[in-house]
Parts: sequence; C-alpha cells; structure tokens
Amino acid sequence: MMNSKKNAFYAQSGGVTAVINASACGVIETAAKSKKINKVLCGENGILGALNENLIDASKESKTTIAKLKNTPGGAFGSCRYKLQDPIKQKAEYERLFEVFAAHDIGYFFYNGGGDSQDTTYKVSQMAKKLKFPLQCIGIPKTVDNDLPFTDCSPGFGSVAKYVATSTLEAGLDVKSMTETSTKVFILEVMGRHAGWIAAASCLAATEAGDPPHIILLPEVPFEKAKFISQVKQTVKNNGYCVIVASEGTQTKNGKFLADSGTTDAFGHKQLGGVAPVLASMISKIGLKNHWAVADYLQRSARHIASKTDLDQAYAVGKHAVKLAISGETAVMPVIKRISNTPYKWKIETAPLKNIANVEKTMPKNFISKNGFEITSSGKRYLSPLIVGEAPCFFKNGIPDVASLKKYLVKKKLKNF
Repeated sequence: MMNSKKNAFYAQSGGVTAVINASACGVIETAAKSKKINKVLCGENGILGALNENLIDASKESKTTIAKLKNTPGGAFGSCRYKLQDPIKQKAEYERLFEVFAAHDIGYFFYNGGGDSQDTTYKVSQMAKKLKFPLQCIGIPKTVDNDLPFTDCSPGFGSVAKYVATSTLEAGLDVKSMTETSTKVFILEVMGRHAGWIAAASCLAATEAGDPPHIILLPEVPFEKAKFISQVKQTVKNNGYCVIVASEGTQTKNGKFLADSGTTDAFGHKQLGGVAPVLASMISKIGLKNHWAVADYLQRSARHIASKTDLDQAYAVGKHAVKLAISGETAVMPVIKRISNTPYKWKIETAPLKNIANVEKTMPKNFISKNGFEITSSGKRYLSPLIVGEAPCFFKNGIPDVASLKKYLVKKKLKNF
C-alpha cells in the first residue's frame, strides 16, 4: 500500500449519458474525503487528456459546482472515442501514459465508460503490473446501451429508457388523435447497435392491450420485410394507427444492418445511417401516411426526465470505485446486483475487468415475444424498476440549471506527445 497521498486520474469515455456526471461527482466527492487521495485530475476529452497532459484540477472547482454535476447531462470533462493501440505492437501510447502519471504523482486510474473503455482500463492495469508501476485501475460502468456484462444494468440506461417510454406514450397519443384524417404510422428510431434494450424499454409506455408501442424492432430478431409489413397492416386495421419503435441496429438474417451507411467510427463499429427513413419508405409503398423521428442525442441527454434509480446508481458506482481503489483493488469494476424486483432493491458488488472488456450483453430470449415484436412479462419485470423515480432537476429562468466548470488545467511538465 502507498504511504503518501497520491493523485487520482478520472476520465469519461465513449458516448455520454444523462447521468455520467453523477458518477464523476461520486468519484470527486468521495476522493475529497479520502485520506489516501490528494487531488482528482480529470482528463480533458477522456484518455486523450492523459496522452496530451491536459489535466483538469477538480479541486479548483467549488463544492457547489461539483454537486451540480448530478444535474448536468453530457460529459462535463469531455469524452472521446479513442481506442488505445495493442500494447505488444505499439508501446508508445502506454509509455506516454505512465510518463504523465509519474510526472503528476498519479496512483489511481478511474475510467468511466462502456465495453471498449473497460478494455482500455484493463490494458492500463496490465501495463502497470508489467512496469511495476503502483497504479490502482478501476473501471466505472456507463452505457445507455445496457450491454455491459456482470452488472444488472448499466448507469445511463435507466434514464434513456424513461425518455423513450415517455416519448412513445406522448407521441402515441398525438398519432392516435390524428389518425382519422392524417398519420397512420409513426416510427421512433432509438439507439442500440447489437442490443435492443433501449427499444425494448418503450414497452413500458403501454398499460392496456392495444396501447403503443405496437411493434418493437430489435437487433436480436432478424428483420423480415413481409412479416413486418403484414404486422403494420394488421395493427392499423385493429387500432386505426401503428406506433413502431426501432433499434438503429435492426438487421436482416444475414447480419446486414438496414441502415448501414458504409463507414466506421474510431472503434471500428459500422456507422448506422438511420433505420427510420428506410422503414418509412417501405410503409409509404403500401399507401399508409407516416411520420418518423430519430431520438439520437436527445434520448441520452434528457436529464430533465432522468430516472432517480439511474441517478442514484451512477453516483454509487463512482463512490464505490474510489473505495475499491483505496482498499488496494485493481483491474475491477463496481457492478449493480439486483436483490429483488418488488420492492426493487440493489447493491454494489465487484467484477474483474478481464471478463468485461469487449463483451456485449444482449436481450435474453425469454424477454422477447414469440412473434418477435413485443416484450414479455419477464422483460417488463426486469425493465420497469429501472425508470422509477424522478431525479431532482433544478431550473433557472425556465431551463435546467447546469454546472459550469472553470476547468483549470494543471501546469504541463512534459514535452508534447
């Protein structure tokens, strides 16, 4: 164990959420009370902040500003999609990281992100071990996609689920009221590349038979055009209108995305170009007037309608990450363990990063109906507690009052990378 106080490095990675800053708040507030951590230095724009030696001194922010992070969506310190090179083939990035850590007396590494990000955390922990560099590496879970293994849910998901279910309810009422003379079909496209958790959450909008969403399209269920069109026609015949919620990753039996744009992102994932207009084109050809919307960044940044459960869990994993680090743990991630459904109870446990990195958790078969378009009662039992509770949101002049960080950078000690 370390005798003197060391600094901690914290950074945000990948797509941001409505509550990732609550995890940052959990880390910073808990570290401030610790007898082993001196300062929390936050990477500006994720791991790039460490590589470029752009380190934000969180101790220069007021306690009020740090507390206000819980009310603030986006990534307050900047995030990035950046995959570290393979340490065997390319050591330069790792040598630079540890050069920066040594120069700034960093003994703790907290990386807040999804599967790709936890791969980074694990690689850094392995390199620290190899170099015999005293560094406790803790991953902090975050992803709206809810596809991290070993954790009951991923912080960020509950809030996007609440937003999508609410939007499905509200847009459904709009379409229903206009269906006699106007729109018959509404399509909402939501995030979810390989896992359909977000689209599935729209099922929580329905309280009675016939309520929207009428059709949910998941990446786990191969898309069949004829079957889909038939279901749309039947739904309009039965209800007068049809509300569809589609995952961006909806794909055919051969694995081809309906919305493949032909390009890839920094992690090598295919860029998806919009499944909603593709579906709308199919529906227009059968003579049904339709409208479509892409929830896009709106779903993951909607802090004004965040789930209190999600906010509480996001803060808790940040707090627990610090406790794990100062107790000497490394190469682990705090995870959420469900104790019971009703009443919903959960606690924080720990999982090894080597089992988490690059593993995607998809929807279980028993959560998906036989026809592939609905969510079963088992799926609803899992999903429903995650959107419960209204996270406090404070307003100023009618709009949310968010944190405004001063972002004081510590003085650089090294040459540019």
